[in-house]
Amino acid sequence: MADEQTLDTQTPEANSAAETASGEDLATRVQVLEEQLAAAQDQSLRVAAELQNVRRRAEQDVEKAHKFALEKFANDLLPIVDSLERGLELTSADDESIKPVREGMELTLKLFHDTLKRYQLEAVDPHGAPFNPEHHQAMAMQESAHVEPGSVLKVFQKGYLLHGRLLRPAMVVVSKAPSETPPSIDEKA
Repeated sequence: MADEQTLDTQTPEANSAAETASGEDLATRVQVLEEQLAAAQDQSLRVAAELQNVRRRAEQDVEKAHKFALEKFANDLLPIVDSLERGLELTSADDESIKPVREGMELTLKLFHDTLKRYQLEAVDPHGAPFNPEHHQAMAMQESAHVEPGSVLKVFQKGYLLHGRLLRPAMVVVSKAPSETPPSIDEKA
């Protein structure tokens, strides 16, 4: 019986120690699970945000693909427009023998311009405008006292924009200030 009393007296203390240990263990486990839950929720939010970003980027890529799908084709057509314009520049409007050919070229060129405009392909013809390195390519510089330095004097080839994005820069001659001529021998004397 004494053994039973010893066991009974040890059991409440052991039980309370076991409960305290299991209570601490449960609190630790709850804390660990809460941290894991917070990490999982954070990861879930990040995955949702990344998915939204991927979806938005894909939509933008599709929009750009539709918008600029004609870029390569338009680049291939521009030399034809240039040739028609050059042909009209080199022919005389007064020459009766080539008048029908010239009229056909003018109509064809007008049709090309109308078609390009319909697909938001704009010509960049900067004659007299200030030089813009984003839309113009300087082929040469020429001294000029008549226009402000940095202005476009001559356009060798028009540039083109497709939906506002540069397709081909305009090839231009840019003005520069006239250089001062050194005094002649007569002026020195």
